Amino acid sequence: MSGTLFPKGGPNPAGAYFTGQSYLSALSEAGVQIFNVTFEPGCRNFWHIHHAKSGGGQILLCTQGRGWYQEWGQEPRELHPGDVVNIPSEVKHWHGAAKDSEFVHVAVEVPGEDYSTQWCEPVSDEEYSKLP
Repeated sequence: MSGTLFPKGGPNPAGAYFTGQSYLSALSEAGVQIFNVTFEPGCRNFWHIHHAKSGGGQILLCTQGRGWYQEWGQEPRELHPGDVVNIPSEVKHWHGAAKDSEFVHVAVEVPGEDYSTQWCEPVSDEEYSKLP
């Protein structure tokens, strides 16, 4: 995708928790961790939860392409450049690209006490294929 705001980076080291190929570029790891994440078409991460005793969570700043975000038990939300997703800690969710579009977002890891990410099951091909 041409005209990217931030570097694409290399293959995502958390790729074992993604269906498809994603790329990761660390933009800042001083104080607040900020990453540029690029998803190839059809790529999405597994369901996951950002745990924290206090604070924590994640903010997604959508910069390119078309993607999806879904919280457990909720309808999927289509994402476009300029969209912002605030994900509180302890909310099970996934995010990724549309079938026909690369998708890029900046992920801001909200600082929290005893922060960790729990990776859960993949988003099934059956559920993903229902998205437009």
